[in-house]
Amino acid sequence: MGGSSATLPAVIRHDPSSGQPDRDLRHLGTPFVLARVTGPSMSPTVRSGDRLLVRRSRRARPGDVVLARFPARPELLVVKRVRRLVPGGHWVEGDNPFVTDDSRSFGVAVVVGRVVLRLSPRPGRLGPRPDTAQDDGDPGPSVA
Repeated sequence: MGGSSATLPAVIRHDPSSGQPDRDLRHLGTPFVLARVTGPSMSPTVRSGDRLLVRRSRRARPGDVVLARFPARPELLVVKRVRRLVPGGHWVEGDNPFVTDDSRSFGVAVVVGRVVLRLSPRPGRLGPRPDTAQDDGDPGPSVA
């Protein structure tokens, strides 16, 4: 599968559908974890090989880039952007419109953390989804 996934064993061991608290996460002693991205589904915002700092949390707003899992695919941990809150979790999609390994294929996702920033190879905060760039007020080229 060609999606953006992440490797994070401490989170992978937790089953969000069990209804049990995150015992596996609390012993880490920090609300932050690192994730390494594989795959193109969040390109150009996040690329394969990027290392991300993630704050463990189940809260996310539309537009946030998150670390999530799908109850339908509990072994898969993904990096996606929240599109909206839905019953049972969040609807998440990748920024790359040509890769659909997200809620369009697997349904509702459970957020396990919010991406705070990219650590490498291009350190910095992540921008908005490419197709939702802020309107700069320029109406574009005029048509005669």
